[in-house]
Amino acid sequence: MIYLAHTAHWQFVGLISGLLAWILIVTTVGLNEWRLWHVADVSVISSGVAWVGIWRACFYSHALPKTENCRSIGISDHFAPAEIPAAQVLMVLAMIFGLAGTISAAVAMRMVYFSVEDRRHIRLVFVLAGTLYVLTGIFCLVPLVWNMSSVLNNSTIDFPPEFYLPSAPVRQQVGSAIGVGMFASIMMLISGLLFLCYRFAWQALSSEAPRDTRHGPWTETTLAQKSELPNGDNRGRDNSAFHSEEQFTNVQS
Repeated sequence: MIYLAHTAHWQFVGLISGLLAWILIVTTVGLNEWRLWHVADVSVISSGVAWVGIWRACFYSHALPKTENCRSIGISDHFAPAEIPAAQVLMVLAMIFGLAGTISAAVAMRMVYFSVEDRRHIRLVFVLAGTLYVLTGIFCLVPLVWNMSSVLNNSTIDFPPEFYLPSAPVRQQVGSAIGVGMFASIMMLISGLLFLCYRFAWQALSSEAPRDTRHGPWTETTLAQKSELPNGDNRGRDNSAFHSEEQFTNVQS
């Protein structure tokens, strides 16, 4: 078999990058700071800034019983703009596809570094890992760009009264979650391209070295032919000279 471990160093980097990117994507989903919602009235929102994420909106207040107040945003809430429910769905898909891609990438690297015999599906595993990584990056990038565009356009959200948030803020600011998600998306796309561009996965392994005939299994083609044996076909036969000497010794005795 062809030794392939030295050919996949960049793909190993892609595996590490994909794993870190998946962790950052999970972090992005959990962060509330997708949008920084600046308000003029600080009678309820004491800090003057609310954090609007894809799952909830939170702010600090000294006028309410709790210091940190959060309200959940559901996928079916009528007041939520289209980019928020879309982000909820796509980010969950990104987490699932990213995890599947990382597992596939780990299997691919194990096949390259440790497997000697079973490499029949090496192309399928590398293509699967690269495709899953690329889809993860796309699923993550689309809602991030969409929400960032809404922030830059200062789009309004008609929050219900229990949110204590005005529909139109004084100004909006892109939150840290979008920056983290953008970085993770780029890392995912790079990892996917590294796996898809692995050239040995696209080459047929027909040029592999022949099997070691000392350890079998032996076939008729692995055995030496009669013409290939040294001194004709005497290997494995009795030596006629030895028999002649043995007979002469017996006669003298």
